[in-house]
Amino acid sequence: MKKIGVVGCGLMGAGIAEVCARAGLDVVVVESSPAAAKAGHDRLAQSLHRAAEKGKIADAAEVLARISVVTELNELADRELVVEAIVEDEATKVELFAKLDKVVTSPDALLASNTSSIPIMKLAVATSRPTHVLGIHFFNPVPVLSLVELVPSLLTAPEVTEHARTFVEQTLGKHAIDCQDRAGFVVNALLIPFILSAIRMVESGFATPKDIDEGLVRGCAHPQGPLALADLIGLDTTKAVAESLYEEFKEPLYAPPPLLARMVDARLLGRKTGRGFYTYA
Repeated sequence: MKKIGVVGCGLMGAGIAEVCARAGLDVVVVESSPAAAKAGHDRLAQSLHRAAEKGKIADAAEVLARISVVTELNELADRELVVEAIVEDEATKVELFAKLDKVVTSPDALLASNTSSIPIMKLAVATSRPTHVLGIHFFNPVPVLSLVELVPSLLTAPEVTEHARTFVEQTLGKHAIDCQDRAGFVVNALLIPFILSAIRMVESGFATPKDIDEGLVRGCAHPQGPLALADLIGLDTTKAVAESLYEEFKEPLYAPPPLLARMVDARLLGRKTGRGFYTYA
């Protein structure tokens, strides 16, 4: 696969586009508006410039030239793989996959979702090609973290999963693990209850965010505390994943704490808004 499409140019979409372009691939990224497209292009340019300064790539301009950021889904017609990286909302993703099914012309093209929690089957059945739909879940920051979760649905053809594995491991140089099509897959099914437990400790007054995070960093050798990690992920995304997990499993450990819901309502979403459990300049 040489022609790659990405829908969404936020943190995850831009990261996916970047690693594909750094692997020498032709990338088309679709955003919802000219303003969002410009912001996405600027995000890519800044990230590539930092990578060049650190010696990770030789020429930022050369890599950026492989990426086109556009506003029309029709620009994805000739893509061999399209990765969806939009808002973590089931109805919005289902609607997009129905559109991609009509736009992407090759019946052999793969349609993938970067969702961290939504069942792939719900996206697959919105298309006429469920055998060619699967989850390819990258982790933030995409250019840095090597893990990718491969998530076939019950209808995904085995050869499609293997094709995706070859792309992820041999073309992108990432490490793929296999996941069942269950909400949260492997990593988030373990990570989100851990983060929610930390939020409940804050909510109950058991400990401060700083003490909780320092305890895990200094006592358990975690590179980052759970509350700082929630701020990095985005508290809105954390809440959306928790809700998806709770809807599927109905286990209390997956239920979003009231404090998390209130912070999302207040738009205290973490790093992307400048304030979450911590304040960012």
